[in-house]
Amino acid sequence: MDAFTYKLKTPMITGGRSHIPLADTELMSVGINYYAVGRKNKLHAHFGEDHTFVVMDGQATFYNKEHQPSVLNKGEAIMLPVGCLYYFENSGDKPLALLRVSALKGKPEFTRVDAEGNKRTEVENQYITVDGEPIAGKFWELS
Repeated sequence: MDAFTYKLKTPMITGGRSHIPLADTELMSVGINYYAVGRKNKLHAHFGEDHTFVVMDGQATFYNKEHQPSVLNKGEAIMLPVGCLYYFENSGDKPLALLRVSALKGKPEFTRVDAEGNKRTEVENQYITVDGEPIAGKFWELS
């Protein structure tokens, strides 16, 4: 495989959240998670990967399984080892852009499980939006 470049850029959305993959190899993936103000996800853990989030814009509050908060601002990051239970929210007053980097470990039976036992078996390797739509011609990008 040859080296390749990519840009830290994702479509702005009308609400909800999105994930856009930027680069992918057998051992690593890089993407941007973009969350509208107030949007959060639920308690979950990933299996088969360590990953880190870097706040590129906005503010995120990450919570552990005991619901203890860690507030992260632009330029701050969190490391989430395989199996670590967590959830986060956009706790700022503008959209949240997170750079997500994952180091993959083998081929697990599932990639994510939430507190209710719901499992995701597929890797998110396509652009997705949840509870929102891309805004035509509008993008967030690192400046």
